[in-house]
Amino acid sequence: MATPRASDRRRSPALATWLALAAATTLAGCHRKPAVPPPPRLEIPVHLPETASTVVVPITAQLADLERALNRAVPQTLWSIDREEPRCVSAQRVKVFGERIKVTPDLACRIVGTVRRGPITLSGSGETLRINLPVNATISAEDVGGIIRRETATGAASVHGDVRLSVNPDWTPTARVSIRYDWTTPPGVTLFGKRITFVDKADQKLAGVIAGLERDLPKELRALDARGQAAAAWREGFTVLQLNEDNPPVWLRITPTEIGYAGYRVMGRELRLTAIAKALTQTFVGDRPADPAPTPLPNLVRQSKQPHLTFQIPVVADYAQLEPVLARALKKLAARGITIPRAGPVDAKFDDVTIYATTDNRLAVGITVEAKLRSGVIEKTRGRVWLTGVPDNKANSEEVEIHDLRIAADTDREAVNLLIDLFKTPEVVEAIRQSLTQDFARDYDKVIGSARKAIAAKRLGDFMLRVNMKQVTHGRVVPTGSGLFLAVQARGDASIAYQPRPRAASTLHTPGPAKAR
Repeated sequence: MATPRASDRRRSPALATWLALAAATTLAGCHRKPAVPPPPRLEIPVHLPETASTVVVPITAQLADLERALNRAVPQTLWSIDREEPRCVSAQRVKVFGERIKVTPDLACRIVGTVRRGPITLSGSGETLRINLPVNATISAEDVGGIIRRETATGAASVHGDVRLSVNPDWTPTARVSIRYDWTTPPGVTLFGKRITFVDKADQKLAGVIAGLERDLPKELRALDARGQAAAAWREGFTVLQLNEDNPPVWLRITPTEIGYAGYRVMGRELRLTAIAKALTQTFVGDRPADPAPTPLPNLVRQSKQPHLTFQIPVVADYAQLEPVLARALKKLAARGITIPRAGPVDAKFDDVTIYATTDNRLAVGITVEAKLRSGVIEKTRGRVWLTGVPDNKANSEEVEIHDLRIAADTDREAVNLLIDLFKTPEVVEAIRQSLTQDFARDYDKVIGSARKAIAAKRLGDFMLRVNMKQVTHGRVVPTGSGLFLAVQARGDASIAYQPRPRAASTLHTPGPAKAR
């Protein structure tokens, strides 16, 4: 037996261990262990929960249109007077010796006159609509006692009304009108030194005019067809909107389920009935979903909730984007050189990086490795190494890190598991961890910006859907079949309002008052 060389006697204990393992491999022949199977691949779908939202549906009418309707309905001549009055001027009496003696008889006359109205105007603010009706009277006393041929009096009154509007569940508008008036110039004449007024005569007729206004106003409101406007907006509300065109394509489907009454308001020269539609909002990733089937406009319900639109926006980091990042990092690391503790420098080559979702909300990372110790003690070793790790981020943070990296290996040498030790080195662990650490901020901003732009103003036929995204939040990252998935929840205000498309002059159609976001 040959005597060991001095250089062999100076070998480190760790190297002696590797040599012993190599000798064991030679003695064991070519017997191999079964390959370590890769972690199971899970095609976990992106799951976006349905959310309940509300969309404001403003139904508008111009006060000018309502004024025109009322001015058509109420005649300009409110009433006329033409009648004999037996006591136009009462008899004059004087007191003589304690008794009142008639010195002039009762004087009869004929009262003739006309009371006309000026233009009816509407104004108001908030929940109160105001009616203003100027009244002008011209009344004459004719043939007074056969002595005075005619005395003419003029007068003016102002009629004011405060209207509280509402609407029944069947969309029939109602109005409670509180009307008052006063004579700014009471009509009257002075005959034989006595002032005679005709206010009581005019008041009898004015009461009927007021009753007519209370009757006509709801009728004219019904003619504005709030139900028709609401029905058209309701139909257009069943829609699918594209939030993001690609990487990935994202769609928002809106399905109205209920509509409620939120009140009337006078805003400048516009009368607005506000309805709030409750809707189901669903987000889809990939192919465009089918349009929701419209349903008939339901009856109104009372609505007290604050309007808001809530929907999900997925931000997805494709595994195909992560794989080359990790491959480049490992290639750079191999070029710099890797040293395995207690074994020495190793030459390594990494390729065929695969990443996918596996069990327990973990990522599986597969890397094919070829490695050998530079000392030459261990021959070249090749195999497929599998790691798993947990992607994690803080709430509302776009930076995703990998925790709890675990390693399994499939090598072509059963005695020397060089590959496992290679993937335990701090340099390799850190390279993998940093490569899989992803900052979603850029993708996040792109997707949110795309969604904000897509739905800021979206035409739906002759209606415009407008959404103002006010709040954007997100939770924890989740591995899915298509990539690392970050569910973003957007919340804002939405309204759908009538805004017809511009039409060519030859086919221009002007809708009636407030006819049909």
